[in-house]
Amino acid sequence: MSAAAAEKVAAQFQELYGTAPEGVWAAPGRVNLIGEYTDFNDGFVMPLALPHTAVAAVSRRTDGVLRVHSAEAGTGPGQGGVVHLDVTSLTPGAGTGWAAYPAGVVWALRDAGHTAVTGADIHLSSTVPTGAGLSSSAALEVVTALALDDLYGLGLTAPGIAVLAQRAENAFVGVPCGVMDQMASACCTDGHLLHLDTRDLTCRQVPFDLDAHGLRLLVVDTRVKHALGDGAYAERRAGCEAGARALGVRTLREVAYEELPDALERLADPTVRACVRHVVSDNHRVARTMALLDAGDVRAVGPVLDEGHVSLRDDLRVSCPELDLVVSAAGAAGALGARMTGGGFGGSAVVLVEADAADAVAAAVEAAFAAAGYPAPRIFPAVASEGARRLL
Repeated sequence: MSAAAAEKVAAQFQELYGTAPEGVWAAPGRVNLIGEYTDFNDGFVMPLALPHTAVAAVSRRTDGVLRVHSAEAGTGPGQGGVVHLDVTSLTPGAGTGWAAYPAGVVWALRDAGHTAVTGADIHLSSTVPTGAGLSSSAALEVVTALALDDLYGLGLTAPGIAVLAQRAENAFVGVPCGVMDQMASACCTDGHLLHLDTRDLTCRQVPFDLDAHGLRLLVVDTRVKHALGDGAYAERRAGCEAGARALGVRTLREVAYEELPDALERLADPTVRACVRHVVSDNHRVARTMALLDAGDVRAVGPVLDEGHVSLRDDLRVSCPELDLVVSAAGAAGALGARMTGGGFGGSAVVLVEADAADAVAAAVEAAFAAAGYPAPRIFPAVASEGARRLL
């Protein structure tokens, strides 16, 4: 984000609240290359931060009042205008619409003992597409946590901010997500993938210079909105947890890929069996992708993406016709590989293509959508970008 754009958000804050903000911060959305539904199973993921960010202009308050405003909020009841909340009365599950994300962070901070957080004025503006599986909610949470940590001198680390933001989404908003989205937003670096072990939060920054290989990674936002709070995500998580219990392990991370056939034979419930097969095999796909990137064989990642989509579609059943069409149309047009990314039920797909074929593949996907009578997708390159940071 440019300094001019940050200054614009600061100016909006001043117009809204009557004084200049104490600072402006940004946190990105993310797209996940490989490793889906593995993070709450203590598994492995490999996301990258996008250039699209949630930006927050923030000032402290000492009177226990939290005021939050979003430039993108609607104008209906409870949507538009400034949301006024009492920080001592924040209650998980009470619901405050989009404002639940920053409010949940304030609640999580105070619940963790950071009672120095006595209120804030917050103005948010985001370019992360909502409902697209690109972690718009995590970006809101992380940018709020980063700003308050900075202003109140809480001394949190980037992983600490991510864990706290995840707790806000789990306990306050009520979405049982893993920690990948928040870790990607908080910890990614420019030009790199983040190889994350979600069990102990160890990270490896993996160089991801597609230009040097003549490649491009496209994000295709199907514009089919997903809502992970509707129970479908929680059902998959429950299936994974049931599989772990049946196999006598704490999480599915403990099931080695080589042991998968034997493990599946021990599971009677076909739904649970499918969840286990996906998670264990997707952890293996992350390992394979890491090995290919280390070897410089980036093109060979394409078929791994295809395999990942089949697993998400057939085992977890979290795809949708639009996502399947992206994968099939891109493949027919010469893409190296593609898969849905994020929680599914809509949202986005990633497509690995030769750089000189990117426009043709994008056009083929657009034509397939038009032929199917679907609204035109939004297609843009995924550029590995910087994680959360202060702008002004």
